[in-house]
Amino acid sequence: MMIVYNPPRGTPGNAAPPLLDRAGSPLRAPELPHAAGPVAAAEVPSRDRTNRVVAPLREAPPPAAARTGIGCGARRKRRRGHVGAWRDGASSARAALRGGIGIGISTGIGTGIGIGTGISIGIGTGTGIGIGIALGSASGSAPGPGPGPGPERGPRVRFGPSPTGFLHLGGLRTALYNYIFAKKHQGTFILRVEDTDQNRVVPGAAEGIEDMLDWAGIPPDESPGRGGPAGPYVQSQRLELYGRAGAALLASGAAYRCFCSPQRLQLLRRDALRRQQTPRYDNRCRHLTASEVAQKLSQGLECVIRFRLERGVQPFQDLVYGWSKHEVAEVEGDPVILKGDGFPTYHLANVVDDHHMGITHVLRGTEWLASTSKHLLLYKALGWEPPRFGHLPLLLNKDGGKLSKRQGDIFLERFARDGFLPEALLDMVTNCGSGFAEKQMGRTLEELISQFEVSRITTHSALLDLEALPEFNRIHLSRHIENQGLRQKLVRELQGLVELVYGQQQVDPDVLEEEYVERVLLLRKGHISLLKDLVSSGYSYLWVRPSVSRQQLQTISAEVDKIGKLVSGLLTRPAAALTVEDLNRELRSVQKQTRETKYSSMMQLLRLALSGQQHGPSVAEMMVTLGAEEVCGRIHRALSS
Repeated sequence: MMIVYNPPRGTPGNAAPPLLDRAGSPLRAPELPHAAGPVAAAEVPSRDRTNRVVAPLREAPPPAAARTGIGCGARRKRRRGHVGAWRDGASSARAALRGGIGIGISTGIGTGIGIGTGISIGIGTGTGIGIGIALGSASGSAPGPGPGPGPERGPRVRFGPSPTGFLHLGGLRTALYNYIFAKKHQGTFILRVEDTDQNRVVPGAAEGIEDMLDWAGIPPDESPGRGGPAGPYVQSQRLELYGRAGAALLASGAAYRCFCSPQRLQLLRRDALRRQQTPRYDNRCRHLTASEVAQKLSQGLECVIRFRLERGVQPFQDLVYGWSKHEVAEVEGDPVILKGDGFPTYHLANVVDDHHMGITHVLRGTEWLASTSKHLLLYKALGWEPPRFGHLPLLLNKDGGKLSKRQGDIFLERFARDGFLPEALLDMVTNCGSGFAEKQMGRTLEELISQFEVSRITTHSALLDLEALPEFNRIHLSRHIENQGLRQKLVRELQGLVELVYGQQQVDPDVLEEEYVERVLLLRKGHISLLKDLVSSGYSYLWVRPSVSRQQLQTISAEVDKIGKLVSGLLTRPAAALTVEDLNRELRSVQKQTRETKYSSMMQLLRLALSGQQHGPSVAEMMVTLGAEEVCGRIHRALSS
């Protein structure tokens, strides 16, 4: 059952409290660990599989674990930087979780080990040795508090995409709101790659996501590519932390081992669906005794770790939806938090990482609102202070349908390839949503940051109209053309497009001159939505001389020779006016010197001679763009053909 009720905006409860440790003191800002003596070697930053430098994991005391049974394990295989160090002791950590004697030595990261019925030992060059004794039920300690914001550092927020493909508009919107929230409050924006579902990982996707954030102009302050004090920033490189948290939850009784086979779980699901009920785990293994667990472990049965959901959850104040709570124990079975391969599920991984990375505010999609009570139970069981949560309303198609990333037209790579400016995308996804005093097209990123207020985010879904994107892009492209520095970049891009599109048609080298290309941009400012519009067939006359015969012109007016002579004389006289306004006035004077040709017919004749087309920009603008010499040359060639 979901209960949501909203207090009046502006109440003191909306203010974000500082992140505190268990002693009630503010957490310090993150800083790279320093070490002296023999410990220093374990804290030297390593490199991940892409040869990027990553900071070492911040160590915490190993958990004390106690279970009956026997088990041990050690591995020396090294994978993905920190993953290798973790795997050296991972099997012994699993042995502790599975209830036996386990000894593991990590060359870079300490690990926690459980021995027999009551002794736990942690051995590692970075952790030291910890011993705990407990009889019957286990005792344990959770990993220590992670880096906090500090009173002078501002909030720490994160964007956690899964590397399963390209970044899409929904992900961009979530990243953008986190970015502008952080920058408005002088905080830190973190990119964390959530790749615990290894079966769905697409090679290169993680790097592609970070590249697209850079392209969009909202680069993370800390990330897999940039590093930072709370790294690694890839979840598959943080498995040791999840193992320690899982061991602590087992030791405190907040979690338990589940031996149910996939076949049994599938039968439960089918039975629930047959009865038209929501599938849920029946918590069967929650009631196993210690001796039953030990017996199953001795038989070598595979197991996962499940978290005990408790009734009577406390409400929390969401930054967008107000006071909310979800009685998860009434509608869900106990969730898996650690899989048999040592990888966590989303629920545990996000709680552990948000704690150790010092995340103060979580801004994510509303689809996670119902899971927040579950996450708060995990925070409580681990003895950690949770961050503030704010859930962003859905981003939907303009018809109200779900914006699915399976639609190929919502990926950022597609927009970048088609020539859309990142500013236009940021403007569009914020204009269709909320968080600002009013809807306004043409806002820059700086304006978005200054105008954004979390309290202005509404619970209404945002309807995205992709058909409006060209207009957003036209506005921002005009701004780029007006800015001299950005205009020079556009000149170079347009020169490349011309060579790419018209290179086989013997383009006159003069049309690639910087002065000419810049003149084209300035005259077409406000008329084009994309830079590539200028190399479309409608603008081919700018780059390739048209092939027009005298006979074609004569079908429009018999006075072609007189018109040609008058126009050439107009453009070649001393101090000839070459502005659009002046030329429009002068061309009317030329028409009055003809006998039978109407003004509209004369414009049609000149447009055909200059561009080979019946439609396009005004004749005066064509003349200004092409220049007097080129205009006279094209008229002469048409009359002589």
